[in-house]
Amino acid sequence: MRFVFTPPVQACVPVVGQSDSFPVHRIYCVGRNYAEHAKEMGFTGREAPFFFMKPADAVLVCEEGATAAMPYPSLTSNLHHEIELVVAIGKGGKNIPAAQAMEHIWGYAVGLDMTRRDLQGEMKKQGRPWCIGKAFEHSAPISAITPVAQAGDVAQAEIWLQVNGQDRQRSHINQLIWNIAETIEHISQAWELQPGDLIMTGTPEGVGAVQAGDVLQGGITGLAPLRVAIMA
Repeated sequence: MRFVFTPPVQACVPVVGQSDSFPVHRIYCVGRNYAEHAKEMGFTGREAPFFFMKPADAVLVCEEGATAAMPYPSLTSNLHHEIELVVAIGKGGKNIPAAQAMEHIWGYAVGLDMTRRDLQGEMKKQGRPWCIGKAFEHSAPISAITPVAQAGDVAQAEIWLQVNGQDRQRSHINQLIWNIAETIEHISQAWELQPGDLIMTGTPEGVGAVQAGDVLQGGITGLAPLRVAIMA
């Protein structure tokens, strides 16, 4: 096949203990999926899950033992961190029942849903889509993916984020409103999941702003951690 210009390099994420990389197809994100985070955003209760997306090339790879550099994005003065468990899909499907959902998971990673909160808030006020607040370059830092067999009991794992060595977010994956299997079930009713899809499962309470010069360190028990420096 010939192209009118050279196509971009495939977005991919490294895999723990392997030289092969995980190619990224789509990035699905779950909104307000921890009760305490929903409260701090002004909502309560177990509402039906809702989703938004980031482009595959929003991925910012965080190599083990290294600090990834994230440029402070344009048009915002209120860049927020949201630490999340990322589910990497290895087997596609549509209308996947929750009872079979875990069979479709290839591995897990630690991710950050970086958010231009001021732009998101303004779009919400106007009743407009808020892609501009979520789907920009480098807005999805992600650690190396840990294969399922090496990840341990992710459903009971602790999740945390520190900024400049100080705790900002700390919770457990078992606090998800919609658990991993239920989330896959819901997403696969709206889209046909494909190998290479990533699902950012939601963030716990404690989201807040970061500035140029800040260093973010995040982790989930049993998974490769991430470390990101915000650059001017």
